[in-house]
Amino acid sequence: MSLLQSSVYPPSTLRSSPSLSCTAAHPIASSHRVPSTSNSFVALESSSLKTVNPISSAKNNRRKGVVGKVRSSLETAGATVGQVTEVTKDTFWPIVNAAGDKTVVLDMYTQWCGPCKVIAPKFQELSEKYLDVVFLKLDCNQENKPLAKELGIRVVPTFKILKHNKIVKEVTGAKYDDLVAAIDTVRAT
Repeated sequence: MSLLQSSVYPPSTLRSSPSLSCTAAHPIASSHRVPSTSNSFVALESSSLKTVNPISSAKNNRRKGVVGKVRSSLETAGATVGQVTEVTKDTFWPIVNAAGDKTVVLDMYTQWCGPCKVIAPKFQELSEKYLDVVFLKLDCNQENKPLAKELGIRVVPTFKILKHNKIVKEVTGAKYDDLVAAIDTVRAT
């Protein structure tokens, strides 16, 4: 199963959980798909960054003045800066560890939650705006329940903001302004 695919559980199995509730009962307003990650590398050219096709030959790269291909440990772990990365219970902590001292924002959602679907496009826009922040999303389904419990989720959506592998802020509900304020506060520290 790829990171962009998820298991589908009947809504009745998810709604019956007394420990997890949606912050509001809204009809599904929109759907959100995370764009797939690119296989391109970032290469240093002069003093700027350039996207380089991995198939291009080393000879062509030398002719263009490319110093070398660079992949961060964050990219190796599976996260891409500038977009939201879907995580699971198995991929979350390796990505958070690879983020180092970067701020990490985790959107904890469910497939059936209306407010989760409403804020998802805004969350994507934030990932494109804050290129120094890692944006992740976790579907709190049965498969990821152990991680959701570990992170202490009670309602969806819940946004956990981490710095240095520790949760430093939390925003519950689809409160965009509160989320932006929390991200700005953590980035400033």
